[in-house]
Amino acid sequence: MTLLQAFLLGILQGLTEFIPVSSTAHLLIGQRLLGLPADDAMFSFLVIVQLGTLVSLFAFYWKDLLAIAKATLDFRHSTPERNLGFYIMIATVPALLAGYLLKDAVEALFKQPMLEASIRLFTAAVLLALAEWLTKKNRTLASMTWLDALFIGVMQILAVFPGASRSGTTISGGMFRGFDRPSAARFAFLMSAPVMLAAGGYEMLDVLVMPNLSSFLPLLAVGFVTAAVAGWFAIKWLIAYLSRRSLYVFAAYCAALAIVTLLLHLAWR
Repeated sequence: MTLLQAFLLGILQGLTEFIPVSSTAHLLIGQRLLGLPADDAMFSFLVIVQLGTLVSLFAFYWKDLLAIAKATLDFRHSTPERNLGFYIMIATVPALLAGYLLKDAVEALFKQPMLEASIRLFTAAVLLALAEWLTKKNRTLASMTWLDALFIGVMQILAVFPGASRSGTTISGGMFRGFDRPSAARFAFLMSAPVMLAAGGYEMLDVLVMPNLSSFLPLLAVGFVTAAVAGWFAIKWLIAYLSRRSLYVFAAYCAALAIVTLLLHLAWR
């Protein structure tokens, strides 16, 4: 991998992490089109570059996250922020368990990047379309319960295996519970922080023992920074978009790209 390739993949990650079109699918497609190998080093790069978008998430929601953290640690008072903190913890547990238990299966799928990308895109397209078609979208986060949080957390497992858009599955999960689009997106983004941090931190353990670590770190740094910058703009744009428009355009995009990706996978076998 070159610095230019790391730069391009970082931008791709940042733009697609929060927009519900599966950043992982786009990175896998980008990896294949750039002629990069589907090896353990590439898997580590794809996971750790997501930490860049975690920085953009903290930068955009730092006031919310700070208020939630303080309220969660304050056991004297029950506040909306404290409740939201507990709901985020509840929603996080299923994905963390799935990520740990299914790690080998997920890494095996990454050995066939175009097939994995098509699976993620197809799954995202179906979920987004159903979320728009079947839901009422009339609740806000003020009405959230622990059951809502658990349901959204279980939905997030689909982002781990067989694979889909993390933001797409969690936003859809919130909408299936009746939340409006901006509320579902806000909770989806806030709850992604601990999962992304855990996944990146776990993968960092493998990176630290890589034999060519010194040559790999500049690539990670370039991907990390570009993903962070692009991710901030992606969050800002999507929140404004969802206050006015539906998810159908993302569902259609994912479906079309999934078909193209699957055909390419079959042609290149």
